[in-house]
Amino acid sequence: MFANPWIAALIALFIWWFSTGAILWVVKGADGRGRDGHLWSVLLGLPLLLGGVFGMATSFADASVAGAYLAFFSALAIWGWIEIAFLSGIITGPNRYACPIGTPPWERFIRAWGTIAYHEILLVLVLGLMLWLARDAANPFAAWTFGVLFFARISAKLNLFFGVPRINIEFLPEPLAHLPSHFRTAKINPIFPVSITALSFAVACWLERLLVGAAPGEIVGFALLTSLTALALLEHWLMVLPLPDAKLWRWMIPAPKTTPKRLLREDGHGL
Repeated sequence: MFANPWIAALIALFIWWFSTGAILWVVKGADGRGRDGHLWSVLLGLPLLLGGVFGMATSFADASVAGAYLAFFSALAIWGWIEIAFLSGIITGPNRYACPIGTPPWERFIRAWGTIAYHEILLVLVLGLMLWLARDAANPFAAWTFGVLFFARISAKLNLFFGVPRINIEFLPEPLAHLPSHFRTAKINPIFPVSITALSFAVACWLERLLVGAAPGEIVGFALLTSLTALALLEHWLMVLPLPDAKLWRWMIPAPKTTPKRLLREDGHGL
């Protein structure tokens, strides 16, 4: 059953939905306990990171269906821990201040980079190490999964820098309350069509590999990658389409009792 690419696609969809909600639940739950609460959420999440590293290392030599799932889940586990560390304000960047109105564009870029620098450097190092380890592996899907997540994230941040119509800051945890001041709201930006085209092309490439795949492990692996990339494409469209995407995770994160103060502005830039 799990060798069926449709089942793999549904599993990828469920994991995307559930893991996103779980991460938001962890970081929002830690808000009421201050910085120590966020630090403990990162420390208690270390088994997730260690399990991901062990699973990734194990999956490299396993080209079976189980190996494809293990590689996919391991990459998500590593990514998930890094995401918790970022949203908790533990691994972010040296700049933890809001961007003042009227800041010159070049300084805005530096300030925006300063809010995420350590996180981005860590992602680059992890991706580079994974690609190096997977260079001759029978099962490279862990590295490819992490690569999809990485490049989709970079694309999303560039779109936030140049401006998009819809930016959901409702679930943003307290340690990152300064981030919205670095975002920009705009009707559209020149990067958005490039992002959509690149992600659509990537979906087509993974789908082509899925259709010509001979081994069951390859078929499942490319089905997972196709689904994950398609979800990244959907997340980009949610930046411009007036859809209530926050309701997808309302089951774990209750609606705020008061309307949050609007922090986005037309003259703001971000990365």
